[in-house]
Amino acid sequence: MTQNWQQTFPHLSELNDAVIDQLMENAATINLPASTTAFHQGDACSHYLLILKGSIKVMTRAENGREIVLYRLGDGDSCVLTTSCLFGNSRYPAEGISETDVTALAIPAKPFNEAIKQSQPFREFVFNSFSSHLGSLIALVEEVAFGKLDIRLAKLLLQACTENAALETTHQQLATELGSAREVISRLLKDFESRGWVKLSRGSINILDKPSLENIAAL
Repeated sequence: MTQNWQQTFPHLSELNDAVIDQLMENAATINLPASTTAFHQGDACSHYLLILKGSIKVMTRAENGREIVLYRLGDGDSCVLTTSCLFGNSRYPAEGISETDVTALAIPAKPFNEAIKQSQPFREFVFNSFSSHLGSLIALVEEVAFGKLDIRLAKLLLQACTENAALETTHQQLATELGSAREVISRLLKDFESRGWVKLSRGSINILDKPSLENIAAL
């Protein structure tokens, strides 16, 4: 029996849907340590994943080596690319890496597809989750295509900094988050430093002038 899915997905549990109950109870529980690849770019997709606990970063890599984080999955999430691949019987176009220890449910493709046909509540849950994450992906595309990189960098620094205004990260990690090149991010960070907004150290960034970054982020 799969444990704890009712606590993570109470709205599914409260439906008292026999198809959903059986599907979830028969699903396999998988445990991934932090920094483990959940699926590789190009892998065949054979299971529908539901995250019970933890965080998975989904990212894609171009032929030139450039990377970008597409989205993150947390407690109660399902993966939009997994859903798309199951519907289209296609391979993963991206890679999923656990950022923390992760516990998830893995529902094989056949019972997943049968449940989609048999249960309207489960079908609505799958498509609502798919629509939500697809909207986030479209917003990301718009930011990458049309957003100014200095504004996006300022927003990312403000979102990621801790209470003491310090951010433990590398220029490459920031570049991956923003879908840019490390050299470009380094150049922008050095410009921020020359303006007195941040102080750069090896493996960390200290925010010195938060209001100025907030002004840039608000443009």
